[in-house]
Amino acid sequence: MGKDKLRKFAEIDTFANVYQMEEGKVLQGKWASEHFKNDQPIVLELACGKGEYAVNMAKFFPEKNFIGIDLKGNRIWRGARTGVDENINNLAFLRIQIEDIAEYFGKGEVDEIWITFPDPQPQDSREKKRLTYDRFLDMYKAFLKPGGKINLKTDNDGLYAYTVEKVKELNLICHKKTDHLYTSAFYDDVLKIKTHYERIYLKHDKNINYIQFSFE
Repeated sequence: MGKDKLRKFAEIDTFANVYQMEEGKVLQGKWASEHFKNDQPIVLELACGKGEYAVNMAKFFPEKNFIGIDLKGNRIWRGARTGVDENINNLAFLRIQIEDIAEYFGKGEVDEIWITFPDPQPQDSREKKRLTYDRFLDMYKAFLKPGGKINLKTDNDGLYAYTVEKVKELNLICHKKTDHLYTSAFYDDVLKIKTHYERIYLKHDKNINYIQFSFE
């Protein structure tokens, strides 16, 4: 591991807005009251990387709480550092395997989920790793409030098509979907937020897909 990564890992250990592995479990069902010290809605960004969505949404919506979730501590560092430097009090980060997410949130604790440019896991043998695969959806359903929405934003046409089919197969409610986000009627200030990877894809004229759905 390079010196810069080691420095970032050491630094996030000192951030009050970052919880790593086991230490986040004690907040299950109590994120709003124990960490954020309020009763505001909670929104998750899964596979958040540098946390561009979590950071910017926290600025747009001070009346909500945002938690970015990823395993890569050196990536989380960027969003967490911004949160500390800019005193963004409605922003936190959780460094865990997303496969274990059900252990960190209580029933009905989360209002909305954003999945922004996750690894599409394109090989058929890796279907179970896709963040819109059945077992992940089952986990989200356990801690999402009734009517809570899931948003997927991706450059990967295969993952988008897979998710559209999954929504149909499971009889979920599709609220919005488009395979060309930036020319669609859904394009708004929140969807204008661009991740590091999205900027790269757009330079290569890659279309951006978006779908929003819920369980009820």
